[in-house]
Amino acid sequence: MIIGLQIRLARHALRWTANDLAKTAGIGAKTVRRVEAEDGPPKSSVATLEKLRKAFEAAGIEFIGTPEDRPGVRLNISK
Repeated sequence: MIIGLQIRLARHALRWTANDLAKTAGIGAKTVRRVEAEDGPPKSSVATLEKLRKAFEAAGIEFIGTPEDRPGVRLNISK
């Protein structure tokens, strides 16, 4: 599971706006801002979080750690 902190970190690493992420993931920009506002696991559907994860992973983001143990992101620039 990804958390709000990781979503913020990933978006900033890619230099995407909330609108860029929303368009890429196929969700609303308000939803992006809502899930980013939470530090822990977002109160959002599993489907929405999967859309976010897939959009980030396609762009070269790797989610590392767990929500409880050193959550973070790694940018895979070889993609």
